[in-house]
Amino acid sequence: MNDQNTLPLVALKGVELTLGSDAGPVEILRGIDLNVAQGETLGIVGPSGSGKTSLLMIIAGLERASLGDVSIDGQSFGNLDEDALAQIRGTGIGIVFQDFHLVPNMTALENVALPLELAGDNSAFERARTALDEVGLAHRHSHYPGQLSGGEQQRTALARALSTTPKLIIADEPTGNLDGDTGARIMDLMFDVHAKRGTTLILVTHEDRLAQRCRRRIAMADGRIVSDSQNHPTVD
Repeated sequence: MNDQNTLPLVALKGVELTLGSDAGPVEILRGIDLNVAQGETLGIVGPSGSGKTSLLMIIAGLERASLGDVSIDGQSFGNLDEDALAQIRGTGIGIVFQDFHLVPNMTALENVALPLELAGDNSAFERARTALDEVGLAHRHSHYPGQLSGGEQQRTALARALSTTPKLIIADEPTGNLDGDTGARIMDLMFDVHAKRGTTLILVTHEDRLAQRCRRRIAMADGRIVSDSQNHPTVD
């Protein structure tokens, strides 16, 4: 149990996101208040267009809030430039996308090592090997994305997210491009890693059964959080 005096790892206060369109400004997020504790698992559900992915992008610093404050591990994003935000993502946040986002002409090992190399880590390839081994791909280091199954590509993407030993893992529909059995194995792996490392996991999914595996579940609609409840999952 987290000490109540401990700062939340993720803190959003009064966050709004408004984007322009041909028809005029569109309100994507409206007055989001959200705290997520270190080590918490949070599932986010809601219909298409409810703001789930936009909320993740705001938390990751990939999209800037129009109003409000976003803080990760006590660091407010408000006055940070793009380089500083990229540094926070490179060291403190691991991101897993639905579409894998692997570089096709780089091996699995090179894909995982890439963010570490960009950060100037001299042990990039050693850490990448360890991360691939952790997700069960010790035999796939030298394979290219086109030589990997969908599940193996997502494992590679997860290894890349884990390679920097982040406090926070963000996953946006990580099983969306996988069949049911493969998706279930990927989620088992993500929760196993969470349990072993104590990382905070924020998961966006259209599958309520996946959100129910998290200790906490929020539902979104029309850019707002409309429910916030605690779960009692059998697997965590």
